[in-house]
Amino acid sequence: MDHLDKISVKELQDALDNVDGNKPTQRLLAAIAYKNGVTQTELAEWHNTGRRTIYSWLKRFDTDEPLEQAVTDAHRSGRKRKLSEKQQKEFEQTVHESPEEIGFDAPAWTPALVKEFLEETYGVEYSLPSCRRLLKEAGLSYQKPRRSAAESDEDDQEAFHDEIKKSGERWTPQ
Repeated sequence: MDHLDKISVKELQDALDNVDGNKPTQRLLAAIAYKNGVTQTELAEWHNTGRRTIYSWLKRFDTDEPLEQAVTDAHRSGRKRKLSEKQQKEFEQTVHESPEEIGFDAPAWTPALVKEFLEETYGVEYSLPSCRRLLKEAGLSYQKPRRSAAESDEDDQEAFHDEIKKSGERWTPQ
């Protein structure tokens, strides 16, 4: 592969000092190893990827741009958000209030409730995992409701304590 014939190991090592990120670092390390006699097949095994990927990494060096740019991916914007920035901010303010204040008969926000709210308010459909992500982005965290002993029936509490005393203060299955 003559892409790397014009580039010295020293140039690759200097570029390695100037890049940030895992992928650019991996690509430069693969090029250095290749220049030192490691085959593409061996590199593919080392990096747990295919030979074709290694070939693409090495082919990136066949350019006139600086090495640091050649190994770095261009920005990818991803999918456009369903909510506008304004709607996103409104949503985030809304979920910091109780759902009861908005008119829902629920004590706390759940992904299912968020899904329903978004469909009714903005006419957009989100999956439950995406609703969880939106809640997290809004600064909320998942909390699992737990029943405390103080809320349980007094007779049940007393029966529990009697059972513990009978077992010698150890809890054992029946």
